[in-house]
Amino acid sequence: MSKSIELRDVSSDSRPGQLCCAPLSRAALNEDDAEQAAEMFKALGDPVRLRLFSNIASSQGGEACVCDIQDVGVSQPTVSHHLKKLREAGLLESERRGSWVYYRVSPGVLGVMARLLAPAAS
Repeated sequence: MSKSIELRDVSSDSRPGQLCCAPLSRAALNEDDAEQAAEMFKALGDPVRLRLFSNIASSQGGEACVCDIQDVGVSQPTVSHHLKKLREAGLLESERRGSWVYYRVSPGVLGVMARLLAPAAS
């Protein structure tokens, strides 16, 4: 089982344990940040996982029931496997409500991705 990404902030208003990584265009990644970023992008490197992540991130209200996002061209057990991988990578959170599981993007993840891939300031 892989461990969740520990996100931390590198901005001036840093709070320990929050967000990771300066933009790639600003500074080279250190070993720890490179491992964290690689785990995050590895989890998103599968087209099915990327579609599931996109479905959840773009869902109204910021969360989605597994019953509403599982139509990605693979079987239900495969969807469950991919969602587990996204959770293990720290990209998603889940909550069981009755017989369904609801997913949402982990707080700060989209901001981390945006900052990490931000172009150099002109």
